Amino acid sequence: MGLMNRGRSVPGLLASFAHVDAASDAIRALRAKGHRNMVVYSAAPNHELEEALSHRVSPVRLFTLIGGLTGCAAGFGMTIWMSHDWPLIVGGKPIGSIPPYVVIAFELTILLGALSTVAAVALFAVLMGKRGIAYDPQFSDDQIGIFVPAAGEQTGSLEQMLRAAGAVEVRREAA
Repeated sequence: MGLMNRGRSVPGLLASFAHVDAASDAIRALRAKGHRNMVVYSAAPNHELEEALSHRVSPVRLFTLIGGLTGCAAGFGMTIWMSHDWPLIVGGKPIGSIPPYVVIAFELTILLGALSTVAAVALFAVLMGKRGIAYDPQFSDDQIGIFVPAAGEQTGSLEQMLRAAGAVEVRREAA
C-alpha cells in the first residue's frame, strides 16, 4: 500500500473538476488504464462518483452485525440467567418467560451494534488512513478532486488524460 506513508507526502497529480460528469469520466478512464489507488474528494455523496469508483462493500457492516448479534444473545442470556438464579414465582407465570426480556435484548442489540460500528470505523481509519495525500479546501465547497499517485514519466500522460476529461486544474504534487 503505497498510500500509507505516515510522515511524508505522496507524489502524484491533483485534479479539480467543476462537473460530476467530467469527474466520473476521468475516474472511468483512470480505472481503464489500471489506476486503482486514486482518492476522490467531494463535498457531498454522489452516486455517479461511487458508481465510477465501483468500491467494494465496506467491512464495517460485518462488525455491526457481529456486535448486534452478540448484544441480542447477551440480553437474552443475561435476563434468563438472572431469572433462574433468583426465581420469583408470581401468579403462576413461568420463571424464564421470553416476552419481558425482548426489551433488554433489543436495547443491548442496539448498544453493542453501535459501539462495534464506532470501533470498526476507528480501526479502519487508522489501518487504511490516507496521510500524506494532497488536498485542496475547494473540494469541501464546490469542486470535485481526484488525486492519482504517480511519479516520473507517468505524470505527463496522466495530466493530459485528466485535462481531456474536463479537469479545471491539474497540479503536480511532489514527495
